[in-house]
Amino acid sequence: MLHTVKEVSELTKVTIKTLHHYHKIGLLLPHSVTDAGYRLYGMKELERLQQILFYRELDFSLDQIKEILDQEPDRLSILSGQKELLLARMSRLGRLIKTLDESIQHTSKGEMMEMADMFKGFASEQEWLDAMAEQNEYVKETYGYDILDNNPIDVEAMNEMAVEAKHFMDGMADALKDGLRVDDAVVQTLIEEHILFLNKHGHELQKDSFAAQTRFFLNDDFHRTMLESRQTGLSYYLCIAADTFASK
Repeated sequence: MLHTVKEVSELTKVTIKTLHHYHKIGLLLPHSVTDAGYRLYGMKELERLQQILFYRELDFSLDQIKEILDQEPDRLSILSGQKELLLARMSRLGRLIKTLDESIQHTSKGEMMEMADMFKGFASEQEWLDAMAEQNEYVKETYGYDILDNNPIDVEAMNEMAVEAKHFMDGMADALKDGLRVDDAVVQTLIEEHILFLNKHGHELQKDSFAAQTRFFLNDDFHRTMLESRQTGLSYYLCIAADTFASK
């Protein structure tokens, strides 16, 4: 049984204009077009449209969807893959809703919420993989080491580390902008608390090893550029401040 574009639009809630656009870009071709110019769609086209809509729910671009579907994988494989993606999103949304509920509870009580708890659920494993891709590629090419090789990502731990890293780097950048000396108590306390945090989360950093790490950041083009893009002179400031802390 074939359906007109109007019938498909009413059934799927996809506008006629959108269906015409999908046809124009080759994403969804009708089964046939009548002599009068009416587009007709069969079950195969409706199945493809369903797959398109699932991918749109997952925020895939039309170009990405077309590339995937034009490879002609079987429908069961597509649906199974889409189910996995949607379940992952559902899990993430569940975590975000929990974070939102906790935020509402703290706000209604006039209480401050722990920074780490405020950001739970905001990044997925794939987002972390994407975020680290450029750095990982650089490290592999320059030092022959794969950061991500056989190292599964703990999303919540990474989120927590990201919050702490932002807090520390923002503090150091502000100290530099405010003209604080590297041996100022504010700067030295920032470093001390940052090392304590890292060691509580599985790192085994001593004063000297942290200072060595900051020297690596200073001498490595990729990492120095990251720090300098945040605040001019930050890589040098951080390195000298860490050396000062280590010399105590």
